[in-house]
Amino acid sequence: MTVTLALSEGIATLTIDRHKALNALNFSLISDISEKLDEVRVSDARGLLITGAGEKAFCAGADIKELMGRDLMAQKRGAEAGQATFAKIAALEIPSLALINGFAFGGGLEMALACTFRMAVPTAKMGLPEIKLGLIPGYGGTQRLPRLIGEGRALEMILTGRTVDAEEALRIGLVNRLTETADSVADAQGFLGEVTRYGLPAISFAKEAVTRALDLPIHEGLKVEADLSTLSFRTEDADEGLAAFVEKRKPTFQDR
Repeated sequence: MTVTLALSEGIATLTIDRHKALNALNFSLISDISEKLDEVRVSDARGLLITGAGEKAFCAGADIKELMGRDLMAQKRGAEAGQATFAKIAALEIPSLALINGFAFGGGLEMALACTFRMAVPTAKMGLPEIKLGLIPGYGGTQRLPRLIGEGRALEMILTGRTVDAEEALRIGLVNRLTETADSVADAQGFLGEVTRYGLPAISFAKEAVTRALDLPIHEGLKVEADLSTLSFRTEDADEGLAAFVEKRKPTFQDR
């Protein structure tokens, strides 16, 4: 089982369990997450906690080898499947919290961005490193990150692919809080308890009021991202970036 779901005291906890692969996302795992989110939606949960198994990673991003060698439509369907799954998180009427208990890169950070809130352990590392592979984020990162931390900071993170530590993430608003004790799950459950102690209708209405006030409907932005993410896979630099990653060498990009 790569995804587990447990319900306790009104909190649904979804745990990604591929710890030997740093909880990296493959298409099967994304499908499993989608199914578990459907279960959450019809459950009695008042809040959703998403975290990763082990102590090293929340989710270290996509399974790179699985992304290679696919045709144009397969690449587009892959982006749309990831977007649709993470959209289920954002669309939940209940608040969600990503407990970033280690690395959160690429699709892992994009999954956390789809949550209502983010909490990180002090040693957590985050980033969208797709540019280093000749690609761009394809699961919502180009749309959700600027809405959260502003256009300038988001573009810096996306265009440099740099890693952000927990303290900086807190300072720029990428995460809401850092855990304060060794029991990070208890800290996360306590945070969710704070934001789920009031009436669920009011919580749902408040979430909807905030999200609908954004200038551009996110579903329109996500269409643009899916198209451009798909096109980025067709470049020679993408082929080089993916191959270099697998071969554990520095890529040589040719701007083609």
